[in-house]
Amino acid sequence: MFAPRDPDEYLLDSERRVIRVRRHWAVLAWDVFEAAALLAVAVMVSYILPSSMWLLQNVLWYAALIVLLRFAYLVLEWWVERIVVTDKRFMMTTGVFTTKVLMMPIGKVTDLTYERSWVGRLFGFGTMVVESAGQIQALNRINYLPKPEQVYDAISELVFGDKKAQAERFSMIKAKKAALGKKATG
Repeated sequence: MFAPRDPDEYLLDSERRVIRVRRHWAVLAWDVFEAAALLAVAVMVSYILPSSMWLLQNVLWYAALIVLLRFAYLVLEWWVERIVVTDKRFMMTTGVFTTKVLMMPIGKVTDLTYERSWVGRLFGFGTMVVESAGQIQALNRINYLPKPEQVYDAISELVFGDKKAQAERFSMIKAKKAALGKKATG
């Protein structure tokens, strides 16, 4: 009831999911550093303050609690965010309390680029830039995308590959799932 919906629930029966990922954990690196630094400052200041300043120490520890709660929320927000690519569209679902679904049809993609810095190569993430027919879409730049080469290859195949071969492969996968479903219930 209170959990965000699974992104697969937004897929149509005629869609085939190709990729489903969450952004790389490195997206949280600055937030980890920020929370650790603020907590370290709170501990040092609390240690330096005399015990007669108990009110200021209490305020300081409440501020540290707020820092921890904010960090926990950012981690939860990262955890529920999903990027889904199907044979028909790109989707990104975000939001802990209010779910937001961003979508762009595959057919609108005119250019696809991925970028990797040396840090991205070291940790295994990159940035995907998707351009479409002169418009800026909601999903035009996806930062901290894990395994960008694999994602790039899969999306390139969907956008620029042989549509007939994709349709045949999708119908074979659908037939296998139907056969397995009948065996499991029968």
